[in-house]
Amino acid sequence: MNVLIIATNKNAYPMPVMPLGACMVAEAAERAGHAVRLLDLMFAADPVGEVNRLIGAHRPEVIGLSVRNIDNNDMRVPAFYIDELAPILKAIRRASPAPVVIGGAALTVMPEEIMRATGADIGVLGDGEVVFPLLLARIAAGEGLEGLPGIAWRENGLIRRNPGARSGFSDQFLAPAYHRLLDVPAYLSQMATVPVQTKLGCGFKCVYCTYRKIEGSSYRFSDPTNVAEAVGSLARAGLRDIEFVDSVFNAPYDHAMQVCDALARKPSGARLQSLELNPAHFDDQLLTAMERAGFTAMGMTVESAADQVLAGLKKGFSADQVYRAAEIAGRHRLPCIWIFLLGGPGETQATVRETLRFAETRVPRRDVVFFNIGIRIYPGTEIETIARRQGLLNKPAAEMLPPVFYVSPEVEGDWMLAEVRRSMRRHMHFINTDTIGFRHLPLIQRGLHRAGVRPPLWRYTRYIRRSLRIIGMDV
Repeated sequence: MNVLIIATNKNAYPMPVMPLGACMVAEAAERAGHAVRLLDLMFAADPVGEVNRLIGAHRPEVIGLSVRNIDNNDMRVPAFYIDELAPILKAIRRASPAPVVIGGAALTVMPEEIMRATGADIGVLGDGEVVFPLLLARIAAGEGLEGLPGIAWRENGLIRRNPGARSGFSDQFLAPAYHRLLDVPAYLSQMATVPVQTKLGCGFKCVYCTYRKIEGSSYRFSDPTNVAEAVGSLARAGLRDIEFVDSVFNAPYDHAMQVCDALARKPSGARLQSLELNPAHFDDQLLTAMERAGFTAMGMTVESAADQVLAGLKKGFSADQVYRAAEIAGRHRLPCIWIFLLGGPGETQATVRETLRFAETRVPRRDVVFFNIGIRIYPGTEIETIARRQGLLNKPAAEMLPPVFYVSPEVEGDWMLAEVRRSMRRHMHFINTDTIGFRHLPLIQRGLHRAGVRPPLWRYTRYIRRSLRIIGMDV
C-alpha cells in the first residue's frame, strides 16, 4: 500500500525534537512491504500546502498522523496543539478518501477525546512500530479490526477499543534512517539532539505522570550491546549528539550500568546525555561509568528539595537523597541541569523557599536550574483525584483535553513566579519557562551552531543570559 505518515509536531522550543516514533513507524511499515513517505511538519512554512503536495504526488491509501504532545505543559502561557491539527485534517479530507490513522504518545494519554476532536478514523494505542504494520495488513486485506490489540476505531458514531498488548523492546528500530526521513541539517542547526531509548516502561508512581499509561509499568529492555551499536551507527552518520530519552535513564540501576559498559567497550565519539536521572539510583560508580561511556551532560529530575512535596508527588526519594545527589554530582565533571516543578501537593511558601535555597546553595554555576510552576492534570492520574478531593477541579474528564493545571491551595502561583524571578535575577544559571520560550532562541541556536558550539545549549545559560541582559533583554 501507499502510506503517508505525517509528523505533526511544530513546537521548536526549547529546541526541535526529532520525531523518533514517527520514524520508527515509517521504517516498520517499509519493512512490511509498504511504500512509505514521511512528511515532517517541524520546519514547514505552509503545513497545509505540504500536505496537499504529498497527497497529490504520493496518492496514499492510508494516512497516519503522529501526535507527540497535547499541549506545552506551561500554565502561564499554555499552547494547545490539538487545535492546530484541524486545518491539516481538513486538507486531508478534501484531498483524499484514505482512512486517517492517528497515533503517538499524546493519543495514548487521551485517546477517545483526541479521536473525537480530530475526527480521525482509527487510533493506534499500542507500540506503533508493532501495531501499525498489522493494521495496514488488515486494511489491505479488507478485514475488520476486531481482535487487533492496541487499536481504536469509529463504528456507528461510537469509538471502540481493543485491549492493548505490549511486546518486547524493538531493538531493530533503535537508530532509524534519520538522514533519509528528515531534514537533519535543519534540526542540527537548532541544537537538536538525536533521541535513543534503552528501554520502555516506568516503575515509578509519580502522581502526575503519564509514562506508565503510554509505555506500561513493567520495564522492557533493549540489549545494551544493541544500544552501543545504534549509537555507533548514528555517530558514523554524523549524528554525534545523542540523548537517551527513557522515562528514567538510571532505573533500573543495573541496566543503566550495563548500557554504559557496552558504550565504553565500543567508543564511538558520540556526545551522550540524558535529562532523566533519578537521585534514588545515583552514585559515584554510575557517574564514573557514564563518563567512560561518553556522556557530556546530564539532567536530574527532582521536582522539589522539600520532603513533604516529594511525598505528595510520590517521587520515591527524599530531600536527603536530593542533597546527596548534589554532593555526588559535584565530585564529577558532568554538567547537570536540575529540573524543579513547583506547586505540587503539599507545596507551601516554606517549601518553595526550601527548594530555592537548595538551588542557590547546592547547584554550582557550571550547572543549570530550571523551574516550572503548576502541574498539568491528565485524566486517570492521581493528581486528578487529588485535585477533585481538594475541590480544585470539577470538569469531567472528557473536557480536560484543553490544558488544566494543579497548584497547591496552600501557595499562590503568582507568588511562586515572583520568588523564582527574584532568584533568577541573582543567579544567571537559573531559567524558567519564559527563558525556554524566548522568541529569539532559534536565532541564538543557529548562531552558536555556526560558531561550532554543540548541544546541550543549556550549558551556556549564564553566558547567554548575561549577554542578553547587557542589551536589555532579561530572560
